[in-house]
Amino acid sequence: MNSLKRIFLRKRIKPIGALLAVRALLRDPDDTSQVFKVIEALSGDVIGQTVRRLLDDKSGRELLASKPNIVTLLNNRAQLSAMPTGSIGHTYYQFVHGQNLSADGLVASSAGSRNNQGFTANERWTGDRLRDIHDLQHVLTGYGRDPLGELSLLSFMTTQVPNRGINFIIKMGKRKFQQEMPALDIDSLILEGKHLGQQAAWMPAIRWEERLTEPLEDVRAELGFIAPKKYLNTKMNQPELFAAA
Repeated sequence: MNSLKRIFLRKRIKPIGALLAVRALLRDPDDTSQVFKVIEALSGDVIGQTVRRLLDDKSGRELLASKPNIVTLLNNRAQLSAMPTGSIGHTYYQFVHGQNLSADGLVASSAGSRNNQGFTANERWTGDRLRDIHDLQHVLTGYGRDPLGELSLLSFMTTQVPNRGINFIIKMGKRKFQQEMPALDIDSLILEGKHLGQQAAWMPAIRWEERLTEPLEDVRAELGFIAPKKYLNTKMNQPELFAAA
């Protein structure tokens, strides 16, 4: 495949595909696969841009050279549960496997939405990596899996790795919250996610495989992950909003 065709396939936007996925998502908000379809349809060259940034970073270049598969480790319940209490890995185990979820669930949800035509080996690995560390982002940031936590985390994610598909989903979610929960200051919560993304270390360039046994709070302090105080205060002081969600 020539380079011009590869660039076209990588950058093209598919608005019809995005519209169909949005309609399906509105019919069934729990259909995670539609979220991946929206992101894939509108993302353009976000993966290529992420690869170029990784190549400009020493740790990023090392990751691209070795291409570790973090899913295998994140699915190892015995190894994660044996890690020290309070470590990233043990907290991840409690967060994901305690709810009978798995990293494979993200892989399955994204199946059928990813089109790797025109992608290099580095881009395919990077796209998988961004998907596979999603729940690690929950753990590092402190955002829950409730709708408000997911929306706030998306704001964090698209600040770290700008993505038009994710921005579109945030706009949809914001409108839904404004209609159904007018008492909720959704703008400030989305903005908080953005500020957290600006302050924190860039997650794609970190070899998380080697940090899972480290104390979560120490790593948060080292890498600039600030607690989402507005989100946590809202969850504590306005639980009815979360029940309604």
